[in-house]
Amino acid sequence: MASSREAISMDWIPLPEDHPTPSLVVDALTVERNLTRMQQYCDEHRLSLRPHTKTHKSIRMAKRQIALGAKGLTVAKVGEAERMSEASRDLFLAYPAIGTGRLQRLGSLLRDFAEESHSSGTSGRIAVGIDSLEAAERIAQTARNVGLPIGIMVDLDVGFHRTGVESSAQAVELCAWVSKQSGLEFRGLMCFPGHILPAASTEAWGQYHDAIAGVVDRLGSLGIDVPVISGGSTPTAKESHRNPILNEIRPGTYIYNDWNEVALGVASIDDCAARVVATVVSVPTKNKFILDAGSKTLSSDRHCVEPESGFGKVVDYPDAKVSRLSEEHGEVIFQETYAGPRPKVGDRVWIIPNHICVCVNLQNSFFLYRQDNPEHGGLEELAVDARGMLV
Repeated sequence: MASSREAISMDWIPLPEDHPTPSLVVDALTVERNLTRMQQYCDEHRLSLRPHTKTHKSIRMAKRQIALGAKGLTVAKVGEAERMSEASRDLFLAYPAIGTGRLQRLGSLLRDFAEESHSSGTSGRIAVGIDSLEAAERIAQTARNVGLPIGIMVDLDVGFHRTGVESSAQAVELCAWVSKQSGLEFRGLMCFPGHILPAASTEAWGQYHDAIAGVVDRLGSLGIDVPVISGGSTPTAKESHRNPILNEIRPGTYIYNDWNEVALGVASIDDCAARVVATVVSVPTKNKFILDAGSKTLSSDRHCVEPESGFGKVVDYPDAKVSRLSEEHGEVIFQETYAGPRPKVGDRVWIIPNHICVCVNLQNSFFLYRQDNPEHGGLEELAVDARGMLV
């Protein structure tokens, strides 16, 4: 096997010998390609792109998404909204904002938007996804308290069975209630089609469409317009034209991709822009080596298609399996019949995480590699701005 420096240089990105491990490295060219392709797809199919920032949690990356044409940003928690407001003033909190403290912070962010609007003439807006009257009532009270409108997107369960109103009649009732409340602006409908895989049948896509269309039709009969119908996930994003009722999608993982997306067939290894570099710290047996990247780096998420395939893909050794994780140890094994090259203590390897969103949230920072950056070997260390924003 080549030296660590040669192996890394040939396989992906050249790293200096003193580069810290474990660490997350992101290739800027791959990111740009991933972002551009998704924006081009949305433009071609007349879909608004509102990417979910839960994947990258980076203000720099969010600003690039906006610059390329994204309509606004999606976030999961108010903490993420507070950070991502530096990149966009059009935010969608795709999560029920329940809890007094959370709602107070949401109100404060709205006030900040309003004050900026008065001083600069640029307006900001926030919408929140809900699936219950209880959530709507709390948000309506917050809007009245601050004297500013809050947008509402009613969440429909289209088959994933996580959040979302299951009954179309109940969904219509909730939308109608929202549309009549002072302080609330009914923006439309949202959903998450997490149960639909890229190769889903025409029938599955038809059911996805009909679950939304039934609500839209009934709202239309009540004279209630539905401006936005927002769906999408990274696995379904570039098939969203198969559900023509959608006019907005919210993919997140596409910016970096991960081993799950490769297995689902929506990305190649070359599309995986974020990888963990780890050092071999022990080779206890011929067919096992230990990395300095454990569950605190890679996350303990298993593969969505093949749960027993390990905790990430070791790019340098495709036949190896990350079989077990401790907090700071990653155990990698070869089959007894394996006859190929093996690493030595001190060698470094690249790992594509199973689930990049969780992996990113475990890092304080990441290293962005740009070929056109002559300093520090093309590497720039950037903070994961919204790391740990769970509230």
